[in-house]
Amino acid sequence: MTANAATAAMPPRERRAGLASHGVRIAILFIPVVLIMPVGLVAIGSGTGLIALPYEMFELARRAPILFPTHMLSSALALLLAPVVIIVRQRPKLHRPLGRLLGGFVVIGGLTALPVAIMSHSTPWARAGFFVQGVVWLYLLGAAYAAIRARNIPRHARLMIAMVAVTTGAVWFRLMTGTAIALNLPFEPVYALSAWIGWMAPLALVLANPRLVASALAR
Repeated sequence: MTANAATAAMPPRERRAGLASHGVRIAILFIPVVLIMPVGLVAIGSGTGLIALPYEMFELARRAPILFPTHMLSSALALLLAPVVIIVRQRPKLHRPLGRLLGGFVVIGGLTALPVAIMSHSTPWARAGFFVQGVVWLYLLGAAYAAIRARNIPRHARLMIAMVAVTTGAVWFRLMTGTAIALNLPFEPVYALSAWIGWMAPLALVLANPRLVASALAR
């Protein structure tokens, strides 16, 4: 029996759940290719000086010549590596070392995010959003590490997916601020709002649908 025939033979409720799970898997593949890779590569270029920074970021890099590039590079590498760690989740020999490497990038990116947020020229609300994102990012990683040390694999998986959701905040933040520029919207309010919604929305989506995410990752 083909996959389509098997799906059609399911009861309506299970069929809807199966289609939703299939949609989540497609999104997991779509987001890295179309959104994460460009943002991550641009961030690496900006952190290494290969791509010119906007004036605000240039000033921040001038004030924090070590912290800011370190934050940009480690966060970009975490963003690019996260989908790979998810994809190889059923291959322990790859998943474990790559997961440790991802954790290292998150620790560096999260710890440097805190002083960078404080030193930023952004509005207080935007700085607070970036700071809290860094704290939540580190907390989820620490909780996921504690879960795997306790051999609680389901909890570890849920927390890591939540952490990856927070990581994608960099993508949604840039989409929101880019849209604001394209539509000539008031930039500072949108920038401050994006500093919160960019990571809170994907995190809330993951936390609100744990069974759907677990089902999508189980295959």
